Amino acid sequence: MDGQENPSDLWWRQVKKYAQLAMERVTHGVDAVKQFLSTLSSDERWGVMVAIDQQEPQVFEELTAIAPDWGTWMG
Repeated sequence: MDGQENPSDLWWRQVKKYAQLAMERVTHGVDAVKQFLSTLSSDERWGVMVAIDQQEPQVFEELTAIAPDWGTWMG
């Protein structure tokens, strides 16, 4: 690709950064995470949740336990 990065790699790297920001908000409560996710596109929100599950499964479990309706945020 002539020294250019693959757009999907760039997207995934950005989503991982968003996931880190979302994980930092878990300690502030579900509403803080929900508010942050609301600033992202639907694809980015789903990507963030996948990235959290991959990077920090215990944080993902904690978040989904305290917010079992998290799937409704993804729309």
